[in-house]
Amino acid sequence: MQRTRVAAEAHSRLEGVYRQHGARLWRAVLMFAGDPDVASDAVAEAFAQALRRGAALRDPERWVWKVAFRIAAGELKERGRAAPMTTEAAYSIPEETIEVAHALESLSPKQRMSVVLHYFGDLPVRDVARVLGSTSAAVGVHLHRGRAKLRTLLEAHDG
Repeated sequence: MQRTRVAAEAHSRLEGVYRQHGARLWRAVLMFAGDPDVASDAVAEAFAQALRRGAALRDPERWVWKVAFRIAAGELKERGRAAPMTTEAAYSIPEETIEVAHALESLSPKQRMSVVLHYFGDLPVRDVARVLGSTSAAVGVHLHRGRAKLRTLLEAHDG
């Protein structure tokens, strides 16, 4: 009886995480991966793994974010590169978003993940560091360099 109640509470907590963060997580993974299918698969698999772990997760929100990005990164590594976001695959995505996604492809993986988690995922630097298994100082460097490169790329595109 106690075990069933604990499992139900864990399921309810995870459902709350999905309702509150699912769409934002998907958008952040999309900006990281540049492929809606990779984003959908990574987010779905992260939540499926979280459901299997149940009450063993102390912080399901942070865990799901971390796992979704790791799954997406693994898929991209398996493909050998970030898949470019095509207009056909992204018919409902605004053109500006596609431009930013293309610019993000030119960043290093750590810069891209730091920028996406911080700006698209709305995570504070210390949480980005936890997700990446890094330090706040290293994330700050990745953000600084990533922003500088994005600024240059996007200004060149506009000009």
